Amino acid sequence: MTPEMESAFAAIRGEYGTDSVRRVERMLEPGGGGPRHPLQKGAKWILPGLSPTPWHDPRGHPELTPVVEAFEAAHSMIKEELATAWEGRREAFSDYEHYLSRQRDWQALYLYRGGGLVEESADTVPTAYKVLKESAVETEKICPLLECHFSTLLPGAAIAPHCDLWNFSINLHLAVDIPDGCSITVAGETRSWEEGKCLLFDYSFEHAARNSGVHPRTCLLVDLWHPETTLPERRALTVLITEIRRLMGDG
Repeated sequence: MTPEMESAFAAIRGEYGTDSVRRVERMLEPGGGGPRHPLQKGAKWILPGLSPTPWHDPRGHPELTPVVEAFEAAHSMIKEELATAWEGRREAFSDYEHYLSRQRDWQALYLYRGGGLVEESADTVPTAYKVLKESAVETEKICPLLECHFSTLLPGAAIAPHCDLWNFSINLHLAVDIPDGCSITVAGETRSWEEGKCLLFDYSFEHAARNSGVHPRTCLLVDLWHPETTLPERRALTVLITEIRRLMGDG
């Protein structure tokens, strides 16, 4: 670790106790903190001690239930505002730049990125912006290392099987506009979205998605802290990944 990381970790230990970031330190040891599930092999970092569960009950974690309920309650307005933006403000959408690739048939409209809210989206999709701000950002449930965006798969588009970078955040999908012929597979189990409802899964497991229909499919994706991580671990992980990205020249 760099001196900056060491100093930050020492400060966290001083505030929360000597063992408060031990799992994060174990993650950085040779072997990545222990064995991992075969379908997590493609993930870069696995924080040890988190339940190796691909699919989560969206209402199974008290910390995250208010986020789920807030988005589901606002679904109809979110869908209406998204449709208006898609028809009249298409320039607000961009090709999604996944860390593995860039896809023209996978469009994104960002609400949170680079550690903060994307203020321009407050005018484009005000209801989603407000719900995100109040339920996830102000409560610090969003993982500031990642993002929130509308994810639109065009007809015929497919997202190839892949693992995301780590397991210490978890992906929430609000099913905004779901035509027939769409599905998502996580750790070998395929499900469909139910419009107006949320899915919650650990995207360190191999996952893929496809739109075999004839209309665009849109979900609102929110990267939240895994509910089994602690506050000191979240602080340490934020310092760690931010510093690694800085050293790599990536923000």
